[in-house]
Amino acid sequence: MRLGGRMAAAIEILGDIEQRRRPVSDALKDWGLSHRFAGSGDRAAIGNLVYDALRKKLSHAFLMDDDSPQALVHAVIFRQWGIGPEKLRELLSGDRFAPERLPGKAEKAFAGRRLDKAPPHVQADIPEWILFAFEENFADEWMAEAQAFSERPPLDLRVNTLKSTVDKTLKSLSRSGAVRTGLARNGLRIAPGEGPARLPNVTAEPAYQKGWFEVQDEGSQVVSDLIFAGSGEQVLDYCAGGGGKTLALSAAMENSGQIHAYDIDKQRLAPIFERLKRAGTRNVQVHEAGADLSALADRMDRVVIDAPCTGTGTWRRRPDTKWKLTQKNLEERLDQQQAVLASAAPFVRPGGFLIYITCSVLPQENEAQVYGFCEDHGAFEPVSAGEVWQDLFGENRLQPWSADMKTVTLTPAATKTDGFFFSVMQKRQ
Repeated sequence: MRLGGRMAAAIEILGDIEQRRRPVSDALKDWGLSHRFAGSGDRAAIGNLVYDALRKKLSHAFLMDDDSPQALVHAVIFRQWGIGPEKLRELLSGDRFAPERLPGKAEKAFAGRRLDKAPPHVQADIPEWILFAFEENFADEWMAEAQAFSERPPLDLRVNTLKSTVDKTLKSLSRSGAVRTGLARNGLRIAPGEGPARLPNVTAEPAYQKGWFEVQDEGSQVVSDLIFAGSGEQVLDYCAGGGGKTLALSAAMENSGQIHAYDIDKQRLAPIFERLKRAGTRNVQVHEAGADLSALADRMDRVVIDAPCTGTGTWRRRPDTKWKLTQKNLEERLDQQQAVLASAAPFVRPGGFLIYITCSVLPQENEAQVYGFCEDHGAFEPVSAGEVWQDLFGENRLQPWSADMKTVTLTPAATKTDGFFFSVMQKRQ
């Protein structure tokens, strides 16, 4: 497909997302199934156009004075792919699959408008109602922090030290452009590329099939490291989901001790079984939804809560969710977080640790929940996650956000990762 056909496809898909309020991944998949002539390079380029358009939806619409799918796709081409209006007209000339020509009004707006004249939330490409939370969390840096969520994310991998080493795995991926990550001890990173560039299909690599690595954002790897699970410990991963952190903990514990993986949602838990088998783990026991965990009460050295949240920290990878998030959604997540904290706490032994993690950067879901929980549950007190950070990663590398060094927040701007919040509470003896 030529550029015009790719643009037309992206416009069609964006229209489908808007009309049917469906996840972008589903819309892209359905388009691919109904257009089997499109090659992998075409699908990657179309996906890039769609995701780039959604990440910067507000600023694109402002500069074009038009929020239609046609205007958004043209804005991506002009702003992010480095093809100006005149060059684009030349490239689309004679292409019968190209989209309709952009109205002169939108092209004129793009030529004359300046983004610094837009409202702050438009410059930041975030919903207006959530701006105050970014200001509260990041103070004068809130704009740069918000804008970083509208950039393309890299592809991050975690080397499975139960089966391989970083150097060995890096060598096996030499053609992919992988390099070491800036923070995670066993992480590798592949840059996102620009324009139509596609990321390599690393799950087709022999090294992946052998269990040498997992796809996992560096931020998720870092918070797994911060859990500091030791060999021989008893750990409950209370919201295990697909098992990303379970696998990382198993490797950190060198396959010793015991990890109990549990999730209330059996669909989210389903992928864990194949992943555990491929990774060669021997110290993980999976407890399915509804299982009786009473035998674990007061016995766990560490209980890990990867809490349900708004997912604001994953906006680079799931930009459509940014525009669907509502105050009601946030309030529902806050209730769920309080419930899961209360239900997980009884499993911590005296002197043990309750670890609370979210993939959110909203203070209501993070610091407010931790300190509120400790106020209501006098047996627990927050301990310094910042000290553990500096023990692991040092003071002269990328640093997370932290108001008091007791909790830490990772972000694309500060730590070059997805957004994650990490905190530790200890149960008194």
